[in-house]
Parts: sequence; C-alpha cells; structure tokens
Amino acid sequence: MDCLLKIPACNTASFPLILDFLHSTTMKAARYYGPGDVRVEDIPEPVVGDGQLKIKVSYNHRGDGASLCGSDLHSYFAPLPGHPTFTKPSHVTGEVLPIVMGHEFSGTVVELGSGVDPNKFPLGQNIVVEPVLSCMESTCGPCGHGTRNVCPNMTFIGIGGWGGGLSEYVTVKQEYVHILPDGVPLDVGALMEPLSIVWHAAKRANFQSGSSALIVGAGPGVPLSLCRRRVRAHACTPRRKSAEKFGATAVFDPLATDVVAETRKATNGHGADVVFDCAGIQVSINTAIAAVRARGTVVNVAVWEKLPTVNLNDMGGKEIILTSTNGADRVHAELLSAVATGKLSGLEGLITKKIALDDIVDGGIKCLLAEKDTQIKILVHP
Repeated sequence: MDCLLKIPACNTASFPLILDFLHSTTMKAARYYGPGDVRVEDIPEPVVGDGQLKIKVSYNHRGDGASLCGSDLHSYFAPLPGHPTFTKPSHVTGEVLPIVMGHEFSGTVVELGSGVDPNKFPLGQNIVVEPVLSCMESTCGPCGHGTRNVCPNMTFIGIGGWGGGLSEYVTVKQEYVHILPDGVPLDVGALMEPLSIVWHAAKRANFQSGSSALIVGAGPGVPLSLCRRRVRAHACTPRRKSAEKFGATAVFDPLATDVVAETRKATNGHGADVVFDCAGIQVSINTAIAAVRARGTVVNVAVWEKLPTVNLNDMGGKEIILTSTNGADRVHAELLSAVATGKLSGLEGLITKKIALDDIVDGGIKCLLAEKDTQIKILVHP
C-alpha cells in the first residue's frame, strides 16, 4: 500500500535548518550543571576536526573505560578549579556550563581528522587520553617550559570542556592521545590517568628503589604501594586489605594505632624516606611531618577542601622537604610501557564496580559516597 505524505508549504529558507536536524546524530552524555546537578542527556555527537581523532568510548568484552574520580565527587559538592561557570568560560576551552564530564577514559579510534597519520592511529586502534589542558600562550612560563600541568589556567578534558569520557563519543587532539599497548585491556586503560598521578608523585619525590614510603590515605592510587619497603595508613579495613594485596609491607589503622611510632618501628627508628599525603586533612599532614625521617620528603598529592596549618618549626627541625603535585606531567608513555611489560600488574583488582552511563548519579557518584570504604574505582560505559 502506497502512502502519500503531504508537507505543508513553508519558507524555503528554513530547509537548511531542517536538513541539519534530520542529519544530526545524537549521543548520550553525562553533563555537569553545577554542584548536585549531573544529568544524562542526549546531545549532538561531536564532529571530528583537523588534527583530531574521534573516539568511541565503548570497550571490549571485558568492560568499560571511563572511570569516576575523586574529583567527580568533589565537584558534586563544590566547583573544581578549572571549572567554567554559566557566565565565565574556561580560559583554555572557551566553554561555559554545562560541560560533558569524564577525564579518565580509554576508547577506540573511529574517525580521523585531516592531518592525523592513519599509520600511527589506524581505525579500530585502542587508545588512552592524557586529559591535561593548558593555555599554551607565549607569555605563559610553565607552558613555555613544557610543564603544562602547572599552567595557572590548567584544566582537563571533561572538567574545563572539549567533551569528556562520560559520553558515547569524544573528539580529542592527537597530541593528547596515546596508543594502548597490545594485551592491555580497555578497562585497565581507563586507569592510566589516575595512575599517572601516582607515577608523577613518585618522580616528584625523587623516590629511589629501596627507599621507604608511608602513604597516608588509600584512594584509588593504591599502586603507589608497589614501591619497595612501603607502609600505608588508612582507617578503612577493606582498603587496608587492598593495600596489602598490592604489596604494602605494613598497614596501619590510624584510629587504633600510633602511625608515627609504627612507621619508625618499620624503618629501624629512622622514619619514612618519603611520605605521600593522599588524604588532605589536618591530621594527615601532621602525621606526614612527624613520620618522615630527618631530611626526608613529604609530598602532598591531595586536593584540600579546608586549608591546613603547617608547623614550620617541626619541618625546620628535621630539614624536611615539602613538595606537591598537580595532576601529572608527561608520564603516560613511560607508565604505559611499565604496564605493558608487567612492571605494574594486577590493576584489574582496583576496579570494584562497573555501571552504565544512565546510572552515573545513583550507581556511581552516590555509591562512591555511601560505600567509600569498599569502592575504589567505578568504571562507566555508555
């Protein structure tokens, strides 16, 4: 049976708009509107530009690739540094809220923009993204020296704009993309961004093989305990067990144990060569300064909600070096090599849950808040 569709007369000037609408493709994405307001919406699928790769954030049979980060939890309560607002755009991306979330992700190349070498990035290639963005202005000292992670306008894909991993597709400039080595699954690939922060912190501490380290706070950077002669302090029993699984030689409950005294016992009375503060609370920095050895190094890895008080007299008395980290600085290549060669293994054990994108708020963000003692990394798939 034939069917005739009558289209009423209309202004022909509207035809291009109608055609654009008919040919546009939408996708699902989790978008950040502000604290407490994350929405999964249908938005236009991104179009690949010059020098960009279009990446499908979907994965092999083993699972997923965009993961939820502590930053995602922080942003659910308060805007992060680098977040635009509805009226103030990001200095780097020029975008305002809402923005697509997700800066920890891996995926598969599905389309190349002009200027991208298809031999380096063939279609179907699994990749990971290094999401640090900076202004790259000629007057910016850090960008001029290549240290983009300390640019005063530094932000991330998925925080400052330019799409994000909590979506079905994203387009990314080729300089931010790394090949995921053969044999490394995409779900593990999604862990490379948080692991890069761990790797960078160890480098900033000038950590040497055979040195001792105390790690205060057991976030998803548990693999820091893969360093030699390491101890860890955390109040949560499941996370202490996870630290032991990844090689910590001693694990302390700070609610029941004198961490400083136990650290000295574990280091022949000297104190730890390096202390990493991953907790970001007053008691953690106090513990770090007290537990580090004379002329040792304290590295702040945490993002602080409330500014601490630091006893400079205690630091001066032991000539402690206090340094800090801000994300990671060009370590993805060596990190991926370490994972591919088995120097870092068992990383699947960090993944405690996998959810669909539609479940991002209740099954992801709220779950991490309610089950922070048992959840480490929750991976999200479109």
